[in-house]
Amino acid sequence: MVLLPTPAVETRPAAADVRAALERGPVDTDTAALLLGARGPELEALLAAAAAVRDEGLREAGRPGVVTYSRKVFIPLTRLCRDRCHYCTFATVPHRLPAAYLELDEVLEIARQGAAQGCKEALFTLGDRPEERWSAASEWLSARGYASTLEYVRACAVAVLEETGLLPHLNPGVMSPDELAMLRPVAPSMGMMLETTSVRLWAEKSGPHFGSPDKEPAVRLRAIDDAGRAGVPFTTGILIGIGETRAERADAILAMRDSARRHGHIQEVIVQNFRAKPDTAMAHDPDADLEDLAATIAVTRLVLGPRMRVQAPPNLVGSEFALMLAAGIDDWGGVSPVTPDHVNPERPWPMIDELAARSAESGFTLRERLTAYPPYVQAGAAWIDPRLHAHVGALAGPDGLAREDAELTGRPWRDAAA
Repeated sequence: MVLLPTPAVETRPAAADVRAALERGPVDTDTAALLLGARGPELEALLAAAAAVRDEGLREAGRPGVVTYSRKVFIPLTRLCRDRCHYCTFATVPHRLPAAYLELDEVLEIARQGAAQGCKEALFTLGDRPEERWSAASEWLSARGYASTLEYVRACAVAVLEETGLLPHLNPGVMSPDELAMLRPVAPSMGMMLETTSVRLWAEKSGPHFGSPDKEPAVRLRAIDDAGRAGVPFTTGILIGIGETRAERADAILAMRDSARRHGHIQEVIVQNFRAKPDTAMAHDPDADLEDLAATIAVTRLVLGPRMRVQAPPNLVGSEFALMLAAGIDDWGGVSPVTPDHVNPERPWPMIDELAARSAESGFTLRERLTAYPPYVQAGAAWIDPRLHAHVGALAGPDGLAREDAELTGRPWRDAAA
């Protein structure tokens, strides 16, 4: 039995301190951490301030009152992983799977089903470097002529582009600069959650990331910066409620801000709440409080500013759609009419029509976007590899969002070296 850290019990800050912090803004960890504790009237003031910043950003982007989502299919390429996160049910062991990886024809069948339903994103999610832990993974790859999981990811992404026209968004975990350069020509965007900058939660035996080499905060921060240096439109985010303190959570938010300022590559930040899952070491830990989630979204918005897109996964927030919008989100993330959320299979996606209706109740219009956000789509070769321009251009409207009448069809992809 794993004894997990007890989440820190932190007191509610004084109302006067919250009001003073709002006036000066969350420019440092201490101020951001104080605002994370706002509740009652002070929380309402925090949310209002964050919503105003969000609305400023939407006006600046030329789409006031518009929130977005990506219509996607979820491709769980492999559920094997070398990490051992104590809250995860996605990663498993070889004998519980029919095969170490999905075969290429299985990948394409999922993508074709998505194309038939108007999806434009193929979200590849997989464990980190499973071949370094599991012989079943290395043997599967070797038998098919691949040297690594990431090499197979690249082949699958090319096949999806050529056979279906869906745009790959890749979540393969920590990558080196060379690996980012290898994958950039086959995916308009990539991502990796930062989750937390708490070394304590990784280094201590009772921590949720103990035994997970890819969850060392310094490793993840370096990988996020490497994505910026490689010119990759990137998605990252934090996971709240896994035992971190408010100061640790604030530190993670500011770390994402700093990377975005250095490189300009972070296109969206996800603020995700922990939900306990059966058959995990954290099965009996309490879910993250949704008011806490709203406060964290609001602080993230204030720290990251009007131009950052901020997202809350809609299948993890219960019925609190209005609260998330009030807190300053402007994106609902990927939603699939075809495949479940394989990371949170117990939490079904809302129907897209329902998401539109819930957004409308709060005064927002829901629009579909692509895997890369409009500023990156419209910047051309600065952010999207030229080998992908035809694929992205076929699905993007003049405003850089998705064309709802776009034709989903495969298009040739040519390697520059070919």
